[in-house]
Amino acid sequence: MGTGDKLRKLAMPGTPGQLAGVINACCAKLADQAGLQGLYLSGGATAACLGLPDLGILNAADFADEIRKITATCDLPLLADADTGFGNELSVARTTRLYERSGAAGMHIEDQVADKRCGHRPGKQLCSPAEMRARISAACDARVAADFVIMARTDALAVEGFAAALERAQSYVEAGADMIFLEAVPEVEIYGKATGELTVPLLANLTEFGVTPLLELAELGRQNVALALYPLTAFRVMMRAAQRTYLALRDDGGQQAMVDQMQTRDELYSLLDYHQLEQKVDTRRH
Repeated sequence: MGTGDKLRKLAMPGTPGQLAGVINACCAKLADQAGLQGLYLSGGATAACLGLPDLGILNAADFADEIRKITATCDLPLLADADTGFGNELSVARTTRLYERSGAAGMHIEDQVADKRCGHRPGKQLCSPAEMRARISAACDARVAADFVIMARTDALAVEGFAAALERAQSYVEAGADMIFLEAVPEVEIYGKATGELTVPLLANLTEFGVTPLLELAELGRQNVALALYPLTAFRVMMRAAQRTYLALRDDGGQQAMVDQMQTRDELYSLLDYHQLEQKVDTRRH
């Protein structure tokens, strides 16, 4: 089964699969170890890890580098953020091929203008529906494997209202989108209204500190949502832990107070199969 098929199998309306945001290959291994079944590479987290805001600064190659590292060490399907496709339709096609060759199971493209911003910020501007349909069509034509998922994200709900967002989403499906990502949903019932009209799986973005409530899987299932996305959950926890650690080093003059909060050396080595690989090296040398 290809990675795209794995992602499609995970998208079950009424029994939503979970996509866990990861920022590197080690986090992907942790998610796999925890028993999660799908991964996500966030544009916001990828930019933040480079010390940059999520304002369309990165390019397709920046993401492809991370995709390769993650998929080289973990077999879980990875959905990757492709922002607005990083240019015109030719650029969208190149992005699609780059993401697919790098090992992603699928990608999502959004209908903001190239000068994009976080989907939970005010002041978003949308491209025309025709332009977005062209992006989707270019992506569909460029993929090599038929199972590679092309997901269309619409930011229209916060800008134009539900009716316009639904109309856009339906036209994106007609252009070839395999799934829909409805961004910045303020009430759970809106998901149900959308799934009642759409013919493809719907993703719910459960990012923290935005306009969408932090919903449980059972609530999403009742609205026939197919995928639940946690794009920055682990990243935010890690950032808070790092901040506290640096403050402790400064204030305490050492790390003793933080040791009980750390992953141990043995735990890390177990995750990385360190001892088994070390033994193989030693065996070959003798």
